[in-house]
Amino acid sequence: MKFIISSQTLLKRLQLISGVITPNNALPILENFLFEVNEKKLILKSTDLDCTMETTLDVDAEENGSIAIDAKMIIEFLKAFPEQPLTFFINYENNTVKVNSEDGEYSFSFFDGSEFPKTPELSEEKSIKINSQIFLNSIAQTIFATGNDELRPVMSGLFCDVSSGNINFVATDAHKLVKHKIQEKIEENTSFILPKKPLNIIKNIFSDTNEEININYDKSNAIFAFDNITIYCRLVDGNYPNYEQVIPKDNPNELIISKQILLSALKKVMPLSNKSTNQVVFNIKGNSLDVTTIDTDINNSALSNIKTGLKYNGEDMKIAFNGKFLLEILFSLNCEELKIKLKTAAKAVTIEPNIDKNQTLALIMPIMISEN
Repeated sequence: MKFIISSQTLLKRLQLISGVITPNNALPILENFLFEVNEKKLILKSTDLDCTMETTLDVDAEENGSIAIDAKMIIEFLKAFPEQPLTFFINYENNTVKVNSEDGEYSFSFFDGSEFPKTPELSEEKSIKINSQIFLNSIAQTIFATGNDELRPVMSGLFCDVSSGNINFVATDAHKLVKHKIQEKIEENTSFILPKKPLNIIKNIFSDTNEEININYDKSNAIFAFDNITIYCRLVDGNYPNYEQVIPKDNPNELIISKQILLSALKKVMPLSNKSTNQVVFNIKGNSLDVTTIDTDINNSALSNIKTGLKYNGEDMKIAFNGKFLLEILFSLNCEELKIKLKTAAKAVTIEPNIDKNQTLALIMPIMISEN
């Protein structure tokens, strides 16, 4: 088998799909790219069994075939070449690839392409179309709130709840929860849990694209089809918690506050907080908010008083949060002003942008106030 391809085009496509590969894998074949030539098309694949990435290029080729090439080696090899055509000669008798360039000849071994895991196929397929920027924004608004507890795998993924022409993207780790709602013309009602890894890959490599994404799925797998790349992923199996049930609807105390002013106060006190609890305390009295922290182990304390850029309607309250979780929520919300609704020092608090037609709502659980 022989094919000719641009060195830089091949390098860029391999780098695109390399994010799914993990080093020191128990299955050596998973540390390779699959090169599959079919009808003058070169199909490149990478996988970790749970997630598979695929991209297709036009090549000058006369025969069909497939081989697996060490991923780290081929990327380092291609980086050394300026833009030029490379000719790949595949010798199946001794399992070697010979590459001819403008100034040299290079040879390395390959694995049998038939050993590479098969790409999953869908049964009883359903599909959703969504603009890439809307989808990427939905990921960015929520994915940070997913959990890492192996005993609760459903919380490690992003829940997609499709109903009545809306998609709710939901993530939670039991300490915080984020729900981001978008409107799409989708008639059916369905739900599934997307794993975190392929979503992070999508977020990182498609940040500048603005196109329609086709999401095809069944009970076990989902396929994301972009213009020049396809991502297959195994859905997280299990039943997602009833997120609507845990979101309070009747928190009577309402704090309207500038996001930047609150962020500034948290950034000042957080470096002095206890490193194991990350505790910050809100002491709200009238239209004044004290943001405090204390770490008696090393005699640290901080108080930042906010008297401007806020309006409070409710009972005076003292309530504590994990400051790290609170900062994550604030950084994710794209707004100038926040609406924070509270009930008691022990009940869940909601945080959302104080805007019309808001799409995002976050929930954070308070922590017990500690003087340590």
